[in-house]
Amino acid sequence: MAKWIKRGVLALLCLFAIAAVGAWWLLRGSLPQLQGELALPGLSAPVTIQRDALGVVTVDAANQTDAMRALGYVHGQERYFEMDLLRRTAAGELSALFGERALDYDRRHRVHRLRSRVQRELAAFANDKTALLQAYSDGVNAGLRGLSRKPWPYLLLQAQPEAWTVTDSALVGYAMYFDLQDGANAREFGDWQLGHSLPAPLYRLLSHAGTSWDAPLFGAPIGDAVLPGADQVDLRKLPTPAPGGLLQLPFPDEIGSNNFAVAGSLTADRRAIVADDMHLGLRAPNLWFRARLRYADARVPGGRIDANGFTLPGLPALVVGSNGQVAWAFTNSYGDWADWSLEPGCASTAKPGGCAGLIEHEELIAVKGGAARKFLVRETAWGPLMHDNADGSALALRWSAHLPGALNMGLSELTRAQSVDDAMSIAREVALPVQNLVVGDRNGKIGWRLLGPIPEREGDCATTLAVENADPRGQALTPPTCPPWTIQTQDAPHLIAPPSGRLWTANTRTLDGLELERIGDGNYVLGARAGQIRDGLFAKQRFNERDLLAIQLDDRALFLQRWWKLLQDQAARTGKNGDGTALGALATAAQHWEGRAEPGSVSYRLVRNWRRAVHTRIANGLTAPAQVALGKQFEMPEFKQLEGVVWPLLEQRPANLLPRNEASWDDLLEHAARDVLDDFGIAPGANAAAALAKHTWGEHNTARICHPLASALPGFAKRALCMPFEQLPGDAAMPRVQRPDFGASERMVVSPGHEVDGIIHMPGGQSGHPLSPFWGAGHDDWVHGRPTPFLPGQARYTLTLKP
Repeated sequence: MAKWIKRGVLALLCLFAIAAVGAWWLLRGSLPQLQGELALPGLSAPVTIQRDALGVVTVDAANQTDAMRALGYVHGQERYFEMDLLRRTAAGELSALFGERALDYDRRHRVHRLRSRVQRELAAFANDKTALLQAYSDGVNAGLRGLSRKPWPYLLLQAQPEAWTVTDSALVGYAMYFDLQDGANAREFGDWQLGHSLPAPLYRLLSHAGTSWDAPLFGAPIGDAVLPGADQVDLRKLPTPAPGGLLQLPFPDEIGSNNFAVAGSLTADRRAIVADDMHLGLRAPNLWFRARLRYADARVPGGRIDANGFTLPGLPALVVGSNGQVAWAFTNSYGDWADWSLEPGCASTAKPGGCAGLIEHEELIAVKGGAARKFLVRETAWGPLMHDNADGSALALRWSAHLPGALNMGLSELTRAQSVDDAMSIAREVALPVQNLVVGDRNGKIGWRLLGPIPEREGDCATTLAVENADPRGQALTPPTCPPWTIQTQDAPHLIAPPSGRLWTANTRTLDGLELERIGDGNYVLGARAGQIRDGLFAKQRFNERDLLAIQLDDRALFLQRWWKLLQDQAARTGKNGDGTALGALATAAQHWEGRAEPGSVSYRLVRNWRRAVHTRIANGLTAPAQVALGKQFEMPEFKQLEGVVWPLLEQRPANLLPRNEASWDDLLEHAARDVLDDFGIAPGANAAAALAKHTWGEHNTARICHPLASALPGFAKRALCMPFEQLPGDAAMPRVQRPDFGASERMVVSPGHEVDGIIHMPGGQSGHPLSPFWGAGHDDWVHGRPTPFLPGQARYTLTLKP
């Protein structure tokens, strides 16, 4: 019997080995060829593609069209699946790959009908870049066909990749609209609900638009809120849910990107330096793809382009980088890029014929493994109808992304810019989700501008209104007083050659006065991070590239310092430090304050969690009347400036603004501490502090950066599609923004003309293939903040593409 068991085990091992070899063989077939010669139809002359040890691509071509055809070839071979996800995300077509599980996601995106809009506006998107886009698309498809087998994710999904088109490149651009703007306009919808459910003074308090941490480019901080007195708001006299009925909603994760620059007046050799770290959701491979593009161009002095930086697979353009004359960088800008309009008689339940200008579109959503689903999209002249109201009216959404001119290929012109002024002139024609553009040139000049389509509101339209065409009672105005608006890219706020020689943006408010009124508040983030960058820039009078990298990697918890002190003072003042209460346990465990979001810090994690718990309890208390009025319809908005309300509440502790489910402000702070213990599963008591001391920031902030398909695999295989699960420093309210799956999707510090001194980081690696030598290449430098040269290294592989 033992003999047969051994033979059976051996047979199983052999079968497993054969299966593993077969899987390896199938996977190997979708690796690109890195060396030798290949034919690429459509080229006017041979193109060389070099890759260094990190897989960074250098394309040498006779002209821009050849360069983009070759770049498309490389993108198609290295990143086709990721490109496919982007176009399907924008169009609401993921169900065709993933089945019914993606239907709700597709419906949320299909309501915008972006594929139909792109096809209608394709000529405007392409403009004079049609040949360039077609060459890129042809290159992508040639790269896909050039693989021995289809990309490995399609083997796992049992699907076939569909050919790339010029329309798909536009959809990749629109996918970034969803990533960078709120296609559901949830903030203003939440504001609309609150505005009709709360007393006006209480609504104004919750809507306070700034804090003492503000660090705008223009104007002064708005400052913290002035609290209303009991004669204006008294929560003790307002309705509140029954005990235990308040919504304890999770604290929203804060986001962040940074870009900043110093002028030549602040460097030893008069060089301007630009720093950029665009923070996005992280995955393997990374969203971006590093490339150096070199080709002849008679339109620039010297007749040649040599541009380095980050491309977005799916688009034939260098998104951010440097061309030796100008360096340019982006962060997302949070203006008011969408509006609701109250449309009478337009609810889906209203009588037919009562909705002015109603158009209905029947969309068909393909579903893998099942029948296609019909999806009806109802629109007025304002936009798609998104929310029905009980009175038969509906809310229609007007979003910049819907409108002609929302996206074009103007970004590709920045590789030709020769100066800041030149870049600013080009920026007037660029359409993409509105960004903070920061540029610096080799003569030491720097500049900032909002880049992208800005709404041109007329009539009674106002960025301060949550819903247009509605009266104060929430009734539709007839006739409407705010007509459907258009967008334009020409006229935008800007700042050229600031006297201080410094520029900074960090997704926060940059503007003031009439320009702020014009652009509006798109729920910009707390200003603490921008202030920390600004202060870092003003702390020195001379800078080099490593000085700016140090600011990017700054993980000092300056913002939480006062919260740590409050925790210690509160515990000491109430005499509860170490006596078995939750506050005492927190204060004891957090007694040593490192002042940084470092992986080994216990105090940082505890203070951070306590602040979030305090915010949650106060937000629930202040919105309690709305929760009663709206019931299940209530949606808690993201109050990104709530710090400017919470801090004066804790300083003044007014009885009229104490949440009704709390007996005192001391009790609220104790209950928030208990919430922290509950999250850890720790009971208050003599041993609570010791139990808390085991929970470091790194335990929570451990990287989970994986391929999109990793979750579909069993645990032992999943890790093969993930970057190492390493503990990360940093958090939201500091320059080094890092969460387990969110952070700097790239870092760049570069001076145009001095690229050899530049620094670059990218998580996740260049290749989307786990058997590639470039899978995860460079990721470790990103984790540990080690400077990586901006320019590609010595070529390890050379591929020649011939006509």
